[in-house]
Amino acid sequence: MNARRKVLADTTPLQNHDFRRLWLSSVVTVIGGQLSIVAVPQQIFQITGSSGYVGLAGLFALAPLIVFGIWGGALADVMDRRSLLLITRAGLAVTSMLFWIQAALDVNSVWLVLLLLALQQAFFAVNQPTNGAIIPRLLPPDQLPAANSLNMTVFQFGAIAGPMLAGVLIPVFGLSTLYLLDAIALLATVWAVWRLPKLPPTGEARRAGLTQVLDGFKYLTTQRILLASFVVDIIAMAFGMTRALFPQIAHETFGDPIEGGLVLGLLFASMSFGAVIGGVFSGWLPRVRRQGLAVIWCIVVWGLSMLGFGIAIGSGSGPVALWIALAFMVLGGGADMISAAFRSTMLQTVATDEMRGRLQGVFTVVVAGGPRIGDLAHGVAAAGVGTAAAAAGGGILVVIGVVVAALAFPAFVRYRVGKPVERSHKEAN
Repeated sequence: MNARRKVLADTTPLQNHDFRRLWLSSVVTVIGGQLSIVAVPQQIFQITGSSGYVGLAGLFALAPLIVFGIWGGALADVMDRRSLLLITRAGLAVTSMLFWIQAALDVNSVWLVLLLLALQQAFFAVNQPTNGAIIPRLLPPDQLPAANSLNMTVFQFGAIAGPMLAGVLIPVFGLSTLYLLDAIALLATVWAVWRLPKLPPTGEARRAGLTQVLDGFKYLTTQRILLASFVVDIIAMAFGMTRALFPQIAHETFGDPIEGGLVLGLLFASMSFGAVIGGVFSGWLPRVRRQGLAVIWCIVVWGLSMLGFGIAIGSGSGPVALWIALAFMVLGGGADMISAAFRSTMLQTVATDEMRGRLQGVFTVVVAGGPRIGDLAHGVAAAGVGTAAAAAGGGILVVIGVVVAALAFPAFVRYRVGKPVERSHKEAN
């Protein structure tokens, strides 16, 4: 039994009633949210028949995510976090209802869909840093790695189950039903947040203006450990995120039909599958003291996995090459999940509570923006050198980049759980 506890996911945080309610509600809502993620681009393509408009959806999603992610973090530092979370969760549910209504009425307006997507992402951008800032108020520091691992495992499970479920439901019930299911699922989180205790701000700031936002960035420049955690994540995603290559790889290398098929689905699911495996066998995470060094090693493994993926798809087009490529993606997904769990824990532990919301906002932007940069970089590179070279070259750049970052931020590499932040900062200088 003790050996199993050391290997399997640590469920101690679920003994906390408030965290358990939030976590259980997220199991339902993450799957519902993934249904919507599939439904929106599919509806846009059905209306326009153009992949260009589907790509435009990325801009409509990213712009509010950046603006409201940063501002939402400031709001989380000056408002009661329970109240703010209630507003954002209710807003997400209402937006999903509006998606359902326009689809059920056959409005067929791509601009209405894009505007609703922007509104949805604005609520999501405020919701994420608020939710992240709440967890350290509910749990002791030693339970944060396990809590973050549990949350990320649920998210990655939804990333597998949601799209698969959407593929089954769309032909049977239609797009409008997916939006309705998402709205119903979001009601579960509204109930879970309603049961939380009041979580008033602990800092002196009482408004979320430009000054407060800039204060958050100024604070970040003084915290080299947190700054380094953002830098290494951007390196990993900008150079190593290969998902923009999946459609071309599936079609040209492994013979999928151009509209997509089994290989495309396997490529997209493989990384999330690896993350779920990493989460299930994450019982050892709370025992890791040198979290900064652990993040560096995880990103090195991620980079080497992308290198292996590129070599595999360049070596042939048969089933053996495919399964080797998928295995590297699974390995990379597991490494990325562990890295993300440690980086989230460091942010929640190192940042003071009055600044935690604003830094969670920056974290949300980095997590969302890094893969978008990776999409652009790999798309451009593949056009010039091919998919295999783009993927393998990106993996090499990840390893080089994270080694350079480790040398530039020695305090991050030396960071230990329980070590005073001031001492780490002083050593960095």
